[in-house]
Amino acid sequence: MIFMPTAPEASSPPPGEGKNRLDVRVVLAAVSLALVAVPFALTALLVEDRWAPLLRADRGARDRLHRFAVSHSGFVAAMQLISDAGSAVLWLVVLTLVVGWLLWRRLPRLALFVVVTAAGSALLNALVKTSVHRLRPVLTDPVARAQGLSFPSGHAQSAIVGYMVLLLVFLPILYGAWRGWAVTSAVVAVLAIGFSRIALGVHYVSDVVGGFLLGAAWVAAMTAAFNVVSVTRERRASVVSRRSADGSQPLGGKPGR
Repeated sequence: MIFMPTAPEASSPPPGEGKNRLDVRVVLAAVSLALVAVPFALTALLVEDRWAPLLRADRGARDRLHRFAVSHSGFVAAMQLISDAGSAVLWLVVLTLVVGWLLWRRLPRLALFVVVTAAGSALLNALVKTSVHRLRPVLTDPVARAQGLSFPSGHAQSAIVGYMVLLLVFLPILYGAWRGWAVTSAVVAVLAIGFSRIALGVHYVSDVVGGFLLGAAWVAAMTAAFNVVSVTRERRASVVSRRSADGSQPLGGKPGR
């Protein structure tokens, strides 16, 4: 986790212990980034190269779900409702409220993390879509329509970024069963939103998978970046505090002779 909104500790940990804990945080964030960035790069490469097995899997899932959807209007309505729950407008409202709450709690760095992560994800999605330039699925009797390009799914990417951000913000202040409930609910919601986009025929399976991977990679990258900044600030503060305590350099003063 990164900036946990908890009460300050009564005393600072020993310098070596704090340094090790911060280093572990950065390493874990960097490893998480590598674990999701590599699969995304591979998926994007296969999509751009129009790898035959991937195309067959995409088209097979599209056709099977479409045949079911055209004869089940209730299913389509449910999928549309789930899809709308992951829309950009709804995420804008939710994350704006979160940022306002964080600023009220006097957690500006965490609020900045939320803003940068959410806005950067939207920009990154647009850039990758333009680069890959994959057209959306074409169906003779579509049950839903969507504008723009297909890979990666913007809804899928927004869902995983949004819910990961919410977990990073609120898990530190949840306890017991509430933590498990929050994680489970987030996972179910993310998967449901991704599935709804495939079921409505506006994305391929690989679009949704690509959105999940790119979104997770982006959150991991932002977590690593903000942790590095946090580590640097805390180390500098620790050095200043120790020098002030032992009198080797008065705080705000010049080194003694």
